[in-house]
Order: sequence, then structure tokens, then C-alpha cells
Amino acid sequence: MSHRGQAQLAIWSDIHPDQETDYLHWLTREHVLERVGVDGFLSGRVFRAEANGQRRFFITYELQDTGVLAGPSYLARLNAPTPWSQRTMPILQNFARGGGAVVARAGLGCGAVALPLRLDLVAVGLLDAGAQQSLVQRIAGLDAVAQVWLMQVDAAGTGVQTKEKSMRRSVEGVFDGVLVIEALHTAAAQAALDQLLHGELANAGVADRQVFSACFQLDRRLAGLP
Repeated sequence: MSHRGQAQLAIWSDIHPDQETDYLHWLTREHVLERVGVDGFLSGRVFRAEANGQRRFFITYELQDTGVLAGPSYLARLNAPTPWSQRTMPILQNFARGGGAVVARAGLGCGAVALPLRLDLVAVGLLDAGAQQSLVQRIAGLDAVAQVWLMQVDAAGTGVQTKEKSMRRSVEGVFDGVLVIEALHTAAAQAALDQLLHGELANAGVADRQVFSACFQLDRRLAGLP
């Protein structure tokens, strides 16, 4: 029996519409497969949105544990980007990336849409395990919500300097937690957000509230990997 990974890697980036076709081909024909082939990577999921004349993407990888982030297999890939990756990294805008332990999870399955919220866990009072689990369980119980997970960023593992990181022109966004709500449709994700903004996250100052639609998914089984 396979078990859920204990960590996640979350990535945001925007690109210009004229660059989207090549970017999507890179993601779906090379990059996600390459990442899923890294030791400790279990699956990769791509979400897409259109906003303010840009194509916005949220990508999340399920990891066996937090040690994968600075492990030799992953660092080897980050320090030897393919020619296609070398061409792609400089076009990424509004880039943000963080990986770490999933400290709370509730619900079942995967949603058709994802609402990822970058948070200051101290400011919103989500450092206590009880508060973390209580929040995700409450949200997972809302109408048409599939699953909810909360990840606490491992700053050391995420912050390792690599060749791939040096190629990106966008300043990498920094955050210490991410709450991801996966719902069956956009209205459900938006309703959950509205409740949070009038409740637990009323003073969180969440700037990016983009809802993304599922675009692509690949796991080790589908990729034919052991």
C-alpha cells in the first residue's frame, strides 16, 4: 500500500500569453516528468489561471519527506538544468517557491480547482498543531471542498542556492506557510475564502487570492517509474 507524502513543494509563476504554448510543452513533455523522476518526488500537479493579461501557474509536488528538498538527487537536477529549462527559467515572473512539511491535512481526493494562500503562520496564530488541524478540518467540511492541506516552509531546504535559481530574473517570493484549498468548482473555493477572510484570516493580509484550475497531473505510477 502506498502512503501519502509527508511534504509538499509549492511554486507560483506568471508568464506572458505569447510564451504559454512553449511553456506548457516544457511542463508536460519534460519538466514535470523530470521532477517526478527525482528520488523522493511522488507526484506533480499543475494548475492554471488567467488574470491581468498574464497566464498564472501554481505547481505543487508531493514529496516523501522534507529531506528531499536538499537531497542529492534533487540538487543534482537543480544544478544541471536542461537546455529547455535554461530557456524557460528567465521568462518566469512573480516567482515564489517554498517546500516543507504538511503539518495538517483533511478531506479526500483532489479538487478541480486550487486556492493556494501564502501565509505568515505566526501572524495568523497557526503554529499550534491543534489549531492547524482544527482549521483544515473545518474548511474541508464546507460544501464542495475536496481536501485542504497546510504546509510549513522549511527555509533551509528551500533556500539552497542552485544554478537553476540563479537563472530566474524574478525575485523569489518568500513566505513561511501555505494553505491550499482544493474544491470541486470555483464558487466553492471562493465561498471558503470569503469565510476565512471574515474569520481566521481576517487580519492575515493575504494579497494573492487567485483560484487556479487543474491543468496537468503526473505521478510515478503514470510515468512508469518504480
